[in-house]
Amino acid sequence: MTVRSLIGLLSQQEDLNFLLTNRVPRAALTRFMGWFSKLEQPLIRDWSIACWRLFSDLDLGEARKPQFKSLHDCFIRELKPGLRPVDPDPAIVVSPSDGIIGAHGAIKDTELFQIKGAGYSLIDLLGDPALVEAHRNGRFITLRLTSSMYHRFHAPHDGRIGQVTLIHGDTWNVNPIALKRVERLFCKNERAVIRTRLAGGEALTLVPVAAILVASIRLHCLDVVLNARSPDGKGRGPTSFPCDVAMRKGEELGWFEHGSTIIVLAPDDFAFCDNIAEGVRIKAGQALMRKPG
Repeated sequence: MTVRSLIGLLSQQEDLNFLLTNRVPRAALTRFMGWFSKLEQPLIRDWSIACWRLFSDLDLGEARKPQFKSLHDCFIRELKPGLRPVDPDPAIVVSPSDGIIGAHGAIKDTELFQIKGAGYSLIDLLGDPALVEAHRNGRFITLRLTSSMYHRFHAPHDGRIGQVTLIHGDTWNVNPIALKRVERLFCKNERAVIRTRLAGGEALTLVPVAAILVASIRLHCLDVVLNARSPDGKGRGPTSFPCDVAMRKGEELGWFEHGSTIIVLAPDDFAFCDNIAEGVRIKAGQALMRKPG
């Protein structure tokens, strides 16, 4: 049995997986990883990437550059041009990121779910009654990024970003095992709420959710890294950043510091494309939803 096979077998033991990835000092470990990953020391970099390859299906063949300054530089790597073509159909809303499709479907009034039988509410996720009303009885889809995936995310359609809200929180793991065991997990973790309006005026909201080792999100429209210490380290309530920035379909919006999750909220008359099914891997730029008409 290879080391990777053994690791895969151990990862399927739910009690052990949950213990090792959640019953640890999550915040301290995340802060340490943020510091450690940015060390630009060749031996540390090479050893870290080698361990990462051992524990995952990391493939750097798509990376734009062959060498990295640090583990962090590898995490947020750009891809070679042309590797994430964007669906050109103007009626198609595309996936903002690479990911594994998780829970998706209709929002029942204001209730959605992280897995079947484990619901949570829009108000707990978004924290804004007006935005909740915009997505009442709408559609949602959850995209989970694994640690080895491409970590940058992109505009799902032409439109404008009107506001970003950082909601401070915890750093639970967001894998399926944790989603089954931690109620309202997405509402507990650190997250950003990105309000957008598409070119036709439809409300489309992206909610990048941080996780253990990844309590930082970079957004180009703000030119700031969002985390528990931004913007000034004061308080723990939501912090809103008004903005009015155009976005073009497929344009890069920012990145995670590591793997995590993006929840996409759309109007009720948007339809999921035929390729959408739970457990399917999708890439940034591929068809996600179809606008009516």
